Amino acid sequence: MHTLALAVATDDSWIQFDWTYLFQNFWTATFDGLTFGAIYALVALGYTLVYGVLNLINFAHSEVFISGAYAVVFTLSALGFGPNAPNLPLVSIILDLVLACLAAMLVSGLVALLVERIAYKPLRDRGAPRLAYLISAIGASFAIQYLLFNWRGSNAEPAVIMFTPKPVFDVFGTIIDSQQLTIVIAAIVMMVAVDQFIRRTRLGRGIRAVAQDPDTATLMGVNKERIIMSTFLIGGLLAGAAALFYVMKVPAGVIYNGGFVLGIKAFTAAVLGGIGNIRGALLGGLLLGMIGNYGQYLLGDAQWTDVVCFVVLVLVLMVRPEGILGSSLAKVRA
Repeated sequence: MHTLALAVATDDSWIQFDWTYLFQNFWTATFDGLTFGAIYALVALGYTLVYGVLNLINFAHSEVFISGAYAVVFTLSALGFGPNAPNLPLVSIILDLVLACLAAMLVSGLVALLVERIAYKPLRDRGAPRLAYLISAIGASFAIQYLLFNWRGSNAEPAVIMFTPKPVFDVFGTIIDSQQLTIVIAAIVMMVAVDQFIRRTRLGRGIRAVAQDPDTATLMGVNKERIIMSTFLIGGLLAGAAALFYVMKVPAGVIYNGGFVLGIKAFTAAVLGGIGNIRGALLGGLLLGMIGNYGQYLLGDAQWTDVVCFVVLVLVLMVRPEGILGSSLAKVRA
């Protein structure tokens, strides 16, 4: 079969767009993209919540995520998991994964609270300009990275295989396995739960009130500081859950700076869906995961995935900076 390719000249070589290869692997790229997209979406929700309440981008959120990934690796290693899938009953594996998820959520939630208390609260107390928050967040990001570097070194943690993916069903010749279904379904359930929590609970109403008008919300009896802490905590808990799914998908991917690129992708997903919009984070994450995978197959190299994602960010900011859904957290209605 002849390959349908479009070549674009560059200074050193040719970039080839292999449409045939993409079409042949379309469903594989789609379902694998949805798996990564679900992880992006959970991390993106942390950016969306903080932006919705404070109108600020928490660039240290990627380190909140990677801290949870370390907790997953340490917990599973302590439970006897290693580079080979364990030969355990299904119930035991599920209980171990739940324990690892809880550990990751606890660590990520605590790191998120520490970032808020150390990097943001002193600036709020002094009425600092927005640029100061950005610089503080970037500083917190690098500080956490190099604390992890000094503690664990520059090498990735040993691979931890949780279970061997098993085929579940076939879609147009593409096998959908248990790992993909677990990640996508669990992530969507969590996102829906958070969406309903924000819409229907008292704390959720408080978050929406502070997002809409913090001064009026304070006059009406809403504890603004408690709402801000709760927002960071929720984002951290979801980042911890995303860390479990990330280690599940990339067993040897935990390294001190491993959250940086994924964090940028999650931020891109939040912008794509409409930053400040909870459902937009889910939509943006799933779309970005598929778009990145399509770019990988189209260009024939996994390294192009990141490039495609960042090009999408630039295009979204140029064409529709408010994102696809484009409504803020303050406009959420039950």
